[in-house]
Amino acid sequence: MSHTVRDKKKLLDRTRRIKGQIEGIERALEEEKDCFAILQNVAACRGALNGLMAEIIDGHIQLHVIDPKRPHTHEQHEAADDLMKIIRTYLR
Repeated sequence: MSHTVRDKKKLLDRTRRIKGQIEGIERALEEEKDCFAILQNVAACRGALNGLMAEIIDGHIQLHVIDPKRPHTHEQHEAADDLMKIIRTYLR
C-alpha cells in the first residue's frame, strides 16, 4: 500500500488547510488588504506547501526507496535520514 493511501486522511486535511490559506490570500487581494499582510499569508502558505512536500517525499523514501520488505543496512537508514534533513532544510 502506498504511503499516500495509508496517510490519505492526514494528507487531505493538510491540503484542505492549505486551500483555506490560499482562499484567505484571494479574499485579502479582493478586499485590497495591506501588502505586508498578504505577503505574510503567502509566506505561510508556501511553508505549508513545503511541509506537505517534505512529508510526501519522506514517505516515498521510507516506502519506495528503502523497501521495508527487504533487508537494509544501518547506513541506508542514515543516508535516508540525512537526505530528509537536507530536503527539509532546502524547503524552509
